[in-house]
Amino acid sequence: MTFFPEEVLEHIFSFLPSHQHRNSISLVSKTWFKVERLSRHRVFVGNCYALTPQRLIARFPRVRALTLKGKPHVADFNSVSPHWGCFVFPWIVALAQNCPSLQEIKLKRMVVSDNSLDLLSRSFPNFNSLVLVGCNGFTTDGLAAIASNCRLLEVLDLQENEVQEGISQWLSCFPESCTSLVSLNFASLKGQVDLTALEKLVARCPNLRSLRLNRTVPLDMLQKILVRAPQLVDLGIGSYVQQTRSESYVKLCNSVLNCKSVQNLSGFWEVFPPCLPAIYPVCWNLTSLNLSYARGIRGLHLNRLIRQCQKLQRLWILDCIGDMGLEVVANTCKDLQELRVFPSDPYNAISSVTEGGLVAISIGCPKLHSLLYFCLQMTNAALITIAKNCPNFTYFRLCILNPKMPDHITLQPLDEGFGAIVQSCKKLRRLSLSGFLTDKVFLYIGMYAEQLEMLSVAFAGKGDKGMLYVLNGCRNLRKLEIRDSPFDDAALLADVVKYERMRFLWISSCEVTLGGCKALAKKVPMLNVEIINEEDQMEENPDDSMKVEKMYLYRTLDGPRKDAPDFVWAL
Repeated sequence: MTFFPEEVLEHIFSFLPSHQHRNSISLVSKTWFKVERLSRHRVFVGNCYALTPQRLIARFPRVRALTLKGKPHVADFNSVSPHWGCFVFPWIVALAQNCPSLQEIKLKRMVVSDNSLDLLSRSFPNFNSLVLVGCNGFTTDGLAAIASNCRLLEVLDLQENEVQEGISQWLSCFPESCTSLVSLNFASLKGQVDLTALEKLVARCPNLRSLRLNRTVPLDMLQKILVRAPQLVDLGIGSYVQQTRSESYVKLCNSVLNCKSVQNLSGFWEVFPPCLPAIYPVCWNLTSLNLSYARGIRGLHLNRLIRQCQKLQRLWILDCIGDMGLEVVANTCKDLQELRVFPSDPYNAISSVTEGGLVAISIGCPKLHSLLYFCLQMTNAALITIAKNCPNFTYFRLCILNPKMPDHITLQPLDEGFGAIVQSCKKLRRLSLSGFLTDKVFLYIGMYAEQLEMLSVAFAGKGDKGMLYVLNGCRNLRKLEIRDSPFDDAALLADVVKYERMRFLWISSCEVTLGGCKALAKKVPMLNVEIINEEDQMEENPDDSMKVEKMYLYRTLDGPRKDAPDFVWAL
């Protein structure tokens, strides 16, 4: 194959969508490197500080679709200051100057200004897809620029962003010639939208398949939208409040009957539960149901809704469903593959679900392979049963709201239960631990979790051995988060070579000192070591024995970043 013409190699490489596979083939020869470099159109950057925009462009000059991640995962839990960094503007400037063929961009946990969105909208004539996840720094004026200038826009997906209200009614900025939208998601926006402009936009986009509305879109507008777009596959409902005898509700019931393609249902930001039967006709075909914001759907109304959804493969729900509600899920949704149960009140250690509900799910849903479960208590026996019933877990994240809670029956650590999970689930790639745990659980992880790529630990372990077990045993580990645990400099410095193959290491509220971090930075010059202390905790001339509040270590090709704020020390 080395002697094939470059055009043939490029065609063959096009059948390798995986970034890892393409990375591997680029190492075969100089010819393959050149062909892969010039033919890779989709690029994923897991850390925006791992390299500069200029290096990316030099490596892949014909990039058309870019995924760019910013702040570490712990930023989702307010563990990273909003002023920490990850500004997208320098990336947009570099791409605008060198990559005019860019068509798609997805940003996660980045700071996105209105100027960034305006430049983006004016620089790429064929731009058609913008996805923003967990971003901040922009207003609806930036969205207005995207709507006005991106004439070929197909996807505008805004997920969990902090968007401020500007002076523009951004939905009315879509020109009359805009008929290309396939996906529009503004569910996370808090402000009022132009309902008339929304209805007109939906009406003139015949290929619209995904539409997620925010809480300001009322039920009567939902009914009009369903008349205009019965072809929707993904529907996010805004406000679902109306009297069951009203004319709007009757019209909604009739409109829903024509929506035979809906497979994903979400939203219900506000809801009058007696209106739920109107939506039942689409439930028979649902494969995904997200009720993580539907605080008004509880008890019998929730159970009745679940019983209509026998084809569900993905369910996101609040813990108010209770163990009895999870038993309904287990008896109804035999094809369930992903379950996320979120806390109704994340600021108080109160939950309506226990280990009983999860055991019922494991018995009734043997195809389950991805789990996020916030609960009040857990036992080793339950975890052992779950591991036996669902050995195909790839993601297992258990969050006990009292982080130091032992097995509430035997009062023993939960080591054996999590040990059963890692021993039975051979394909496990992501694991989050909680509850009372000793170093023994880390020994199990190091012995059995051979495919583990990401591990999140909090309030666990007795000393340094636990971290060493994980680093020595989990050869595929790429991301490690440790919070409020007794690991110190000895564990941090024991085998620093391991960090060179990881994307990042995050440590907060542990026993690591400034001196230990300095020693680490000297040993691994290809890694950035950042110390993050809040402004009121900074010392002018800190001693090396000072414990660091937060340490973030990550791979880089271009050295320390240039935009670190004063409360971040780059070692």
